[in-house]
Amino acid sequence: MSAPAPVADTLFQALVAATRRFGRRTPGRWEDATPGRYSYGDLLKMTLALARLTARLTQPDEHVGVLMPNVAATVALLIGLNAQRRVPCMLNYTAGTEGMQNACRVAGVRTVISSRAFVEKAQLTAQVEALQGVRIVWLEDLRRTFGLADKLWLIGYALWFPERALPGGAPEDPAVVLYTSGTEGRPKGVVLSHRALLANVAQILQIFPFGPQDRIFNCLPIFHSFGLTAGALMPLVSGARLVLYVSPLHYKEIPRLIREKGCNTLFSTSTFLHHYARYAQPEDFRSLRYVVAGAEKLAETVRQTWRERFGIDILEGYGCTELAPVVAVNLPDSNRPGTVGRLLPGIEARILPVEGIAQGGELHLRGPNLMSGYYRPEAPAVLDPPHSAAGPGWHDTGDVAELDADGYLIIQGRLRRFAKVAGEQVCLDLTEAIARAVSSEAQHASLAEPDPGRGEAIVLYTTDADLSRERLAAAARQLGLPEIALPRRIIHRESLPLLGTGKVDYRRLRGEAQSN
Repeated sequence: MSAPAPVADTLFQALVAATRRFGRRTPGRWEDATPGRYSYGDLLKMTLALARLTARLTQPDEHVGVLMPNVAATVALLIGLNAQRRVPCMLNYTAGTEGMQNACRVAGVRTVISSRAFVEKAQLTAQVEALQGVRIVWLEDLRRTFGLADKLWLIGYALWFPERALPGGAPEDPAVVLYTSGTEGRPKGVVLSHRALLANVAQILQIFPFGPQDRIFNCLPIFHSFGLTAGALMPLVSGARLVLYVSPLHYKEIPRLIREKGCNTLFSTSTFLHHYARYAQPEDFRSLRYVVAGAEKLAETVRQTWRERFGIDILEGYGCTELAPVVAVNLPDSNRPGTVGRLLPGIEARILPVEGIAQGGELHLRGPNLMSGYYRPEAPAVLDPPHSAAGPGWHDTGDVAELDADGYLIIQGRLRRFAKVAGEQVCLDLTEAIARAVSSEAQHASLAEPDPGRGEAIVLYTTDADLSRERLAAAARQLGLPEIALPRRIIHRESLPLLGTGKVDYRRLRGEAQSN
């Protein structure tokens, strides 16, 4: 087990501490698709340079949009901005113009930093040009302004005395603004402090002793909390090698890259793991030691496929952006399928009763990794500190959950993802689980609609044109699931709207359904 990482107050201090601990000359510590291979010295140098350049364009405490891909420069830009007391706001480039515009509005963003090469390659030019009320600053143009005086400052002073060269900040200062997925409503800005992010990294490292001997593959987007904290900040602090990849959607390429790079850890989601398994050969995943799934419920068919084809037991976890995000996770020596593991050290849970739900209740959480608060659409850039029915300083997850006798957390589903059918609360996730058992290769999503006779009725949207209620009923009986969870109607679609994490975009699906 590696020694615990030195305590740092800010992300910039954590980078400086890691550089001193593991050495400046650590070739290939980080890799990305630029192509690039970076040592800790390279990361520090890039961070310092970007901090100096962006400080000329922005003001202290200003919220700055970051529209960048999964490359090392994005992490350096994020840390460089908050080392100069700017607040990076990570824009989701899969959200379209409306999503990015709302994100800028809710956090009061006036300047967005991006890469012209990235925007062109990702075919985002039209979406970016349509943004209103913000100026776009291109990194390519910015780098050309790094003159002789800047180079002398960097090489002669900042690299040797980094903490004197930059103003830094305090643990409770906002380090980043991320955004809720908005699957069921308008996205909110989640303000995460340095304290929250580094606390979550420390919690992860207490149960997973990652160190320089490990090589992590991360293709989850850095604008998502799972991709940022577990997939970038944790490797930075622990010294683990990191392979950053631009997209989780390259289902054929990713298994090959994991094999070629010899990665032993993969962070992913159930949806993506399903697709990787379809294209992978057993030897592609032979080096993997940990496969951790989060962001959505792990489908049992995916768990079985990985165990049978690759001999790998997926470790399911649970998190939310508001807790930076990792809350609970199963471990290799105590992996309990059907649960998301035990709570990380320092996290407290309260489960409050919900009318109509006999088993479990609404999950409320608090801990050192809790957010500073929300920026809400109705009050842009005004911090709303965390509070819930459990009291101030608690976060209402909106999930229905229970804790078993051994402290394992079981997530039943989103409270908003329950339908009241004939007076009974029915979890819509059950409907989708039945559909996946019948048709594992297709995509399925269930919604509730008003029903004068039964209160609400369940509608299943599916990409499987042959899916029938009779097949679903047979599967429900075999699985021992209640037939009340069966859909009243089944609607076939060529595709379902998805978020950047691979989850179904229920808000968009509902809007499309209502407009038809």
